Amino acid sequence: MSSKELLPRLHLIDDEKRFSNELSTYISDKWDLKDAGFNYNLAAIFGSQSTGKSTLLNRLFGTNFDVMNETARMQTTKGIWISQGKDMKALIMDVEGTDGRERGEDQDFERKSALFSVATSEVLIVNMWEHQVGLYNGANMGLLKTVFEVNLQLFGGNLDFGFFYEKTLLLFVIRDHVGSTPLANLSNTLKADLERIWQGLSKPEGLEDCKISDYFDFMFTTLPHKLLQPEQFEVETQKLRNRFVDSKDPNYVFQPQYSKRVPADGLHVYAGAIWEKIMTNKDLDLPTQQELLAQFRCEEIANAAFVVFKDQIKEFRHPIEAGHLVEGLGPKMKEARDVATKSFDKDASRYLPAVYQRKRTEMLTKANSMLESYFVGQLKNLHKKAVSNFTTQLQQALKVEGTEFGKAAAKTKQEAVDFFLKGAKAIKLTETDWEYEEELYQFENDLEELTTVQREKELAKMLTGLEKLIKKELDEPVKLALDQPGPGMWGRIMTTYRRTSEDAELLLKKKAKTFELKEEEEEQLTVNLKRQSWVLLTMKVQEESVDGLILYKLLNRFEEKFQRDSHGLPRVWSPTDDIDTPFRKAREETIELIPLYAKINTLDPVTDIHLALESSDDFDFDQSLQVLSETRQQELTTQFKRKADASYVEAKRSVVATQAKIPYWVGVALIVLGWNEFVTLITSPLYLSLTMMLGLPLGALWYLGMLDLVRNMGWRAYEQVLVLGRERLRDVVHPPEPVPVLVPTVRQGGFEEEQQQDRKSVYHRQSARSLSQGTGDNEGTGIELDAFESKKTL
Repeated sequence: MSSKELLPRLHLIDDEKRFSNELSTYISDKWDLKDAGFNYNLAAIFGSQSTGKSTLLNRLFGTNFDVMNETARMQTTKGIWISQGKDMKALIMDVEGTDGRERGEDQDFERKSALFSVATSEVLIVNMWEHQVGLYNGANMGLLKTVFEVNLQLFGGNLDFGFFYEKTLLLFVIRDHVGSTPLANLSNTLKADLERIWQGLSKPEGLEDCKISDYFDFMFTTLPHKLLQPEQFEVETQKLRNRFVDSKDPNYVFQPQYSKRVPADGLHVYAGAIWEKIMTNKDLDLPTQQELLAQFRCEEIANAAFVVFKDQIKEFRHPIEAGHLVEGLGPKMKEARDVATKSFDKDASRYLPAVYQRKRTEMLTKANSMLESYFVGQLKNLHKKAVSNFTTQLQQALKVEGTEFGKAAAKTKQEAVDFFLKGAKAIKLTETDWEYEEELYQFENDLEELTTVQREKELAKMLTGLEKLIKKELDEPVKLALDQPGPGMWGRIMTTYRRTSEDAELLLKKKAKTFELKEEEEEQLTVNLKRQSWVLLTMKVQEESVDGLILYKLLNRFEEKFQRDSHGLPRVWSPTDDIDTPFRKAREETIELIPLYAKINTLDPVTDIHLALESSDDFDFDQSLQVLSETRQQELTTQFKRKADASYVEAKRSVVATQAKIPYWVGVALIVLGWNEFVTLITSPLYLSLTMMLGLPLGALWYLGMLDLVRNMGWRAYEQVLVLGRERLRDVVHPPEPVPVLVPTVRQGGFEEEQQQDRKSVYHRQSARSLSQGTGDNEGTGIELDAFESKKTL
């Protein structure tokens, strides 16, 4: 390949561990991958020095990495080189080989370059000889163990770089395979070695149960000897190349799950950040024997001290989880931690100071982390306890007569906050970063919400008391005013309403000051109270204006005008009195009162009620003024006229009764002509007994005005007996034949007409009784009922 055809390559990390600043330029200008986005791949090769890594990459990807001079066998690749694969959107990294004599015992760069390859590439080609399989150092298992361990610590659970979810494919290429050992056996050996070193890793907290398959997938292949089997080597190399270029190949390696999801134009930033993090990590530096001893013993001593520590603090768990406060929790936690720390200091302070201090800090951090859960739990329980105390104390304070809500709430709240702060400060330990400010903030918000809820309850209680007071002040005056209808009726009611509303408003403002309300809140309460006062007034008016009561008031008014004279004395009508004129005048005056009752008149004498009570979506002021609808007014007028007419008839009958006097001579004739029969009656025990048995009950019924009732009941009983007798006689003469049970049908105009006639009969009967009760005359009742019964018989 001529120099013009050589693909540009970049010394990404030199042998002095310096990261190149030209990667961005190469990506955009020389490799033309700036706009590739995620549509590119990244692979690297890892293995011992002088095993043909660069040669393999050149054959697979068409790159031009420097290859070893087979006659000299010396290091060729220094640091990490990167180039683009020929006719591919793939970047290939050639990593310096391990175990080179040039670096000797300095394995720092080997570990860091291997970790960089694992962290950045999608596919890591592990190049080794067949005879290295099964060896620990020869197969670089020790180096892989260090790389795996640090990779977990740096990137295994670090979401900043997103390594937790992406896997890396480890493609093991076994060189110079002669075929005596099958590939399956070689792969099983390598898998077993990898599983074993993974199980021996020191995994970070939270990843103790992770598996190697969570982070890596494995693929194994072999290549023949390049010198002894050149043709087969080329054929197998081409097959291996297909795994990288042919997406339809069943062993295609650049699968989506291996992508690091880093756009090409951001690769230089991403890779630079990875290398910087690796360079600053000290775990890649192998410790000395003294450090190893100190680490082992300090870890052992810390574990022993921590076992005792856990036994001491386990008694706190159940009461805290049950929601109880543990008394003296802070001092108890501090004592348990101090005991563990002193036990560790006693035995571990003899070892290397740096390791001792580091392990001591780790143990202290671990202890604080475990104690923090108790700290948080105690804070939650302290929060609940303080809230409960606040609620109880505030309710107790409000039960005392004359307590001002604002002052009581402020005092109780301060006591609750002091209680919380005292408990929180008592459980916060030194040498921790524990904070209780967030819980305090939430606690204060809860107190504010509870105060608001309690204030609403107290305000509702106060408004309920004011409403009861308003109702009590309105009930009697409104009733009296409605019982005495006239031109000034609504004026008296409105005057009472305004006085009561103003008194309630003054009382509300006085009590509202104790709640420390805002001006707009107080204004809203005042408006609501005025509206509720008006609602109570209209409810009372409606209550006094139901059909029965309003008719009773009208009849009372009519009776006062018709049945009483100008001095208020009852009238006794004589044949010479003019009944028609007083009746007509009293009836007309009373009928004129119905429109007065129909609507509340706020303009007499009050003119500003409607200004204080504006209509809203849930309140219609104009509608609240309506008491009686037009239909109800007509019904009341009709009912009143009937009752008034009955009074008129009663008055006329009383005049007729005074005129129909029996002459005196009739009485004398009855005594003379009936003397013998009277003597016979009182001298005969049989006649006298019969007369008393019949006469006394009849006299009592007549005196009580119940003769008509008894007569009607007897007539009804007679009718029922007659109907039952006819049915029995019909059954005897014409016995019924058994018929199937059918669903009864009602013909149009049949059963409905019969029910309607029955309802009309009941209605006429009730009307007749009402008329007789309105006139108060038993004789009149008898006449009306006789006429009704006669009509019914006909």
